[in-house]
Amino acid sequence: MNATESRDSRWISRWGACLFVGLQYLLPQHLLSLLMYRLARVEAAPFKGWMIRAYVRLVGVDLSQAAEPDLAAYPHLAALFTRTLRPNARPLDPDPAAVLSPVDGTISQIGTIVDGRIIQAKGHDYSVSDLLGDGSDAHHLFDGGRFATIYLSPRDYHRIHMPLAGDLAEMTYLGGRLFSVNRMTAQRVPWLFARNERVLCLFGTAAGPMALVLVGAIFVGGIETVWEGEVAPARFGLRCRRWHYTDRSRRVHLGRGEEMGHFNLGSTIVLLFPPGALTWAPALAAGRTVQLGQRIGTLG
Repeated sequence: MNATESRDSRWISRWGACLFVGLQYLLPQHLLSLLMYRLARVEAAPFKGWMIRAYVRLVGVDLSQAAEPDLAAYPHLAALFTRTLRPNARPLDPDPAAVLSPVDGTISQIGTIVDGRIIQAKGHDYSVSDLLGDGSDAHHLFDGGRFATIYLSPRDYHRIHMPLAGDLAEMTYLGGRLFSVNRMTAQRVPWLFARNERVLCLFGTAAGPMALVLVGAIFVGGIETVWEGEVAPARFGLRCRRWHYTDRSRRVHLGRGEEMGHFNLGSTIVLLFPPGALTWAPALAAGRTVQLGQRIGTLG
């Protein structure tokens, strides 16, 4: 490819990306996501079988480590999205000081929270307070702390696990838009993760407070936690709802590596720690893939 062809290719790619992102502002994001939610739960044998096979081919799902590798055994497409893995398919780093990756995915950004702001992509950042919602004072806990944003593609394992053992303090549902959360959109939609629908889970851990933010996206038909079940999509047009778990009768304790929830289809998580709690693994950077149970940081 000569210099002119290369320049034209970049121009087409840039304008194609702008068109892709621009259309998302116009699309009925919640309606499309609701349709996907329902389609993914169709159990009629010929149709669900076709959807599952087409999806596996289209996105390249690897079932070699799935607890159930037989496509015919899944009652609907949503069950394939939330498939479990074989025992020991994702061994946990044995060092008790290791902070584990909570998911299979790709690092979008990782680093330090500076002046209360998180890097989203080159030229874009957003505030921790916006991410956690106006009604939360928790953003003060993370000033000068560490963050990691991990993207789950449609082919990835969609269950989310605990980086550290912890006690749940509160959970907050925050309504919002449903932009795609892939790299192309993150580079072009300001404050993306702070404007999309999301579920904030705040834990107390040996390292201090830890926030695990589950960010929704277009066609993501649900966010569920193991203690409350389906949290999103919210019913009755809710914009915000907060649950507290400090009462002993409602105590939720989850062990290191234990499942805490799952997405339907794929999305992004944002992980927050307070200052001095950990150091990120030096090899991690934007674009690096991680697997559940892998060490992504070290306490202290």
